[in-house]
Amino acid sequence: MDLKSLIDSVRNFEGITRKNLIKDVTGLLEETYNISGKTLLGFGDDASALEIGNNQVLLMAADGMWGKLMEADPWWAGYCSVLVNVNDIAAMGGIPLGMTNVLSTQDKDICSKIMAGINEGVKKFGVPMVGGHVHPDAPYNSLDVSITGIMNREDIITSCGAKSGHKVLVAIDLDGEIHPQFRLNWDTTTMKSPELVQAQIKAMNELAGKHLVSAGKDISNPGTLGTLGMLLEASNAGATIELESIPRNPDVDWDDWLLLYPGAGFILTAEPDKVKDVMEILEKVNITTRVVGDITSDRKLYLSSGNDKKLVFDFDKDKIMGITEEKP
Repeated sequence: MDLKSLIDSVRNFEGITRKNLIKDVTGLLEETYNISGKTLLGFGDDASALEIGNNQVLLMAADGMWGKLMEADPWWAGYCSVLVNVNDIAAMGGIPLGMTNVLSTQDKDICSKIMAGINEGVKKFGVPMVGGHVHPDAPYNSLDVSITGIMNREDIITSCGAKSGHKVLVAIDLDGEIHPQFRLNWDTTTMKSPELVQAQIKAMNELAGKHLVSAGKDISNPGTLGTLGMLLEASNAGATIELESIPRNPDVDWDDWLLLYPGAGFILTAEPDKVKDVMEILEKVNITTRVVGDITSDRKLYLSSGNDKKLVFDFDKDKIMGITEEKP
């Protein structure tokens, strides 16, 4: 395994580099993001959390579909708009409630395909699309979806809770296939029953309610190592990861696997004595979970393979989002 070329591929991956502007955008809202006094989390997590009383929080998130995905397969873009938003709420340990969307297109055929994909996603995940807005005269095709969820305040899984000495776990449903039109997606849900897909979401809520993980993110466009890198930035921490410990479908090469966006995949951290319980809960819903390394305090992400160990990111110099959070 050529570790250097693998790391170069990760560092230059568009799924990671396109995240670099996030801090520039969110920085413009630093003065006002908590103007109501109810915003519990800063920027950098999969969803925001607003206090609504009775020890509960409202989770809010939004995702815009990548233009390349829209061009490749409008149906799949519609389906994924549900999947990615539901996973954002799941990554926080929450229960998704409902979604709204903004659809921009002049093409009735594309509109029909997008909405058919959304409908299939709603049936699969059991989360309704309850409204939104249509731009029928837009000179482009785009789809943006927002979601709300709910959970208990003390149960929130954040991206910023990883501490030195905690274990890093990668949890992925390995039973899937690369999408034929958009080869950056590892589809694990279209062939599964709604019952299993929804049980995978509920498993994250169980982990949250039992306080078994210290931090978590769903594996998204930046891939496995890029998502871990965002979690480390938020936690102001580092990690050393053993490549071969990362769960992988053997039909996919490492060069591709580390860049894929899985239908069900999470980066989690946990105290050593809680790892076994985390693994048991996720394995019950077909999510293969492995300890892949340790959290460190040096703000550097290392990848090892055999006797070879190389630096992936030095967060004193590099950035993905460039956002550090504080745990509430």
